[in-house]
Parts: sequence; C-alpha cells; structure tokens
Amino acid sequence: MISKRLQDAINAQINAEMWSAYLYLSMSAYCQDAGYPGIANWFAIQFKEEQDHAQIFYNYLVSRGGRVILKAIDSVETEWKSPLAAYEHTYEHEQKVTSLINNLMTIAIEENDYAMQSRLQWFIDEQVEEEEHAVELVQKLKMIGDNGYGMYQLDKELAARVYVQAAPLATTAD
Repeated sequence: MISKRLQDAINAQINAEMWSAYLYLSMSAYCQDAGYPGIANWFAIQFKEEQDHAQIFYNYLVSRGGRVILKAIDSVETEWKSPLAAYEHTYEHEQKVTSLINNLMTIAIEENDYAMQSRLQWFIDEQVEEEEHAVELVQKLKMIGDNGYGMYQLDKELAARVYVQAAPLATTAD
C-alpha cells in the first residue's frame, strides 16, 4: 500500500510529465513550422518519451494500490525565437523535472517506500541523460550560429533519431 502523501506526489508527477509532453509537442510544431523537420522530429520523440514517463508513474501507482487522479494540463508556450532558444528552454525545463524527481525521492525516503525509491532510480539516471542531451544541443547550436549549412547538417542528424520506448514501461498486469 502506498501512502497518501506519496500517492499525491505521484499524481502531481503524472501531470508534470503530461505537461512536459505537451511542451515538447509544441516545440515540435514550432520547429516544423520554422522549416526544421529534423529538430521537430527530436522534439516529437521527446513528446512520446514524456508520455511513457507518465504511463510508468500511472502503472506504478495502480500496482501499489493507489488511485490515479488526472487533472487539467496547463497551457504551454508556442513560440521561441529560434531552435537555440527552444533548446535553452528544454535545458531549463529538464532541470526543473530533475528537481521534481529528486523531491519524489525525498518523499519516498521519508515514507520508507523502498519500492518507490527503486523505481525512481531509473528516473534519476534518465534525468542525467536528458540534461546532458539538452546541453549538448545548446552547445552545438551556439557553435553553428548563423551557419546555414551547419543548421542543415544538425537538422539532418536529428531527423535520423528514432523513438525507443522508455524502460521500465511495465503494465499493471506485469
């Protein structure tokens, strides 16, 4: 059985993950409209990954006897000055998500919920990767600057990225 405090925190995290998905879908739409289909692809994959993260929390909460309560998702930005600005926003956002995951871990420790601590370790590792990728793309875009060929090459590179389902996307039947 899961504590009410942890259940509430997980429900808030499900909402945050869905908001993140919505943000990345908005960034994808912005980049598609701006003529960067490869960068749009990168953000579309992020959208799917965030949905997976929400589903992982959802499944975990159900498997521990908790109740999922879905709330409205707040609106997100729809415009950025450039792909660089979108990736800078991505980095800031991923830092925020890291703090949310860390807060969940703090609650799991305080509630002595070792199963949740185990599940959260995957998310902690995932957040390190997410922040690294965002920083890497910000650095590449700063290096490229106004070089059209550089933007073309980066867009082409990001178009090749494929979606890989997030682990551990266990179902409640597992």
